[in-house]
Amino acid sequence: MMRVDVVVSKAEIIQAVAGDKEELSPNAIEVYMSRLRTKVEPAGVRIRTVRGFDYMLEETP
Repeated sequence: MMRVDVVVSKAEIIQAVAGDKEELSPNAIEVYMSRLRTKVEPAGVRIRTVRGFDYMLEETP
């Protein structure tokens, strides 16, 4: 939530969530993002997929 309007790659998300201890696949991140979208959209937050760059968090008006 601290990086609104900033594109974040799957690699950055994996590093932040799992660190060096665990391995997460990019497909797992896609599943988690899908689940997270359904939870945060009612609160006025949108997770947008930026083709070729990965994800960006946006506040909806």
